[in-house]
Amino acid sequence: MKISLIPLSKILVLVIGLWSVTVCAQERTTHVFVERDTALRLDVWHPEVPRSDKACVVALFGGGFVQGSRDNELQTSIAGLLTARGYTVVNPDYRLGLRDSAMVAEHSSLFRLTDLFQWTIDMAVEDCAAACAWVVEHAGEIGVNPERVVLTGSSAGAIAVLQMDYCRANNLAPAAVLPQGWRPAAVVPYAGAVLAKGKPKYKTPPAPTMLMHGTKDKIVAYKRFPPLLSHALRGADSMFKIFKKQGFPCWIVRFEGIGHEVASFLPGSVDLFCGFVEQVFDGRVTTLDATMRDAALTPTRWTDMTVFDLYR
Repeated sequence: MKISLIPLSKILVLVIGLWSVTVCAQERTTHVFVERDTALRLDVWHPEVPRSDKACVVALFGGGFVQGSRDNELQTSIAGLLTARGYTVVNPDYRLGLRDSAMVAEHSSLFRLTDLFQWTIDMAVEDCAAACAWVVEHAGEIGVNPERVVLTGSSAGAIAVLQMDYCRANNLAPAAVLPQGWRPAAVVPYAGAVLAKGKPKYKTPPAPTMLMHGTKDKIVAYKRFPPLLSHALRGADSMFKIFKKQGFPCWIVRFEGIGHEVASFLPGSVDLFCGFVEQVFDGRVTTLDATMRDAALTPTRWTDMTVFDLYR
């Protein structure tokens, strides 16, 4: 089963992204950032002309916690587009918990499904936090400003970055490796969610966040999944209400009538992505609730696909 989330309408964008990698990134260096059962690596894409503030984007791939890699087509396209704008881009790998067939079989019932996802997501958060800690520790070596590290991700990667900031803000174990007092400058999840028991609460403020989500997404639920359980994945609609109520800087961009296609839409929304980040850097982000229609983003088979279809 292929879980690549790249609609055909974006092939041209990806080609441009691949071209820009060649033209605008002088080099890609690969580093081991943590040892687990195997060594986990990250790629650092260095821009030809770095931004004066040495800003960095850490981008996590998607793939349902089953497949994907740091150097797939989408990640390479993102690296090319953002290095062209002067960002250093870091693409890390992370462990894919749903490849563990024994663990999946043990938690196959609906009522144990959230336990399985908690274990899987916590594992990804640990690796995301380790990658961020490595970036901070090696900031001078790779030429980035540790106070200007933006996190983004697609689908499973979006869940990981949003959940990591939730764990960081609440001093939870999966993010314990992060340097004391550090937080990302911004978080931009493309079809992400937070998994928590009860309504998520933040002991300390989250990073300014822009939630990008399709209103018909049934893979990473736009609202929440499962709908009747307190231990649930809460998508952009639910998380925006929480952020707004607690007064945290947050934008939500709701893609009307679109499903999980949004997960791969960073290349098609790079101007919006960079505009949000610039406002964060300028200290001007408050709250925005926007509904968007984009001719480059049209419904595909992913619009009606559910999480059960994905893992069937």
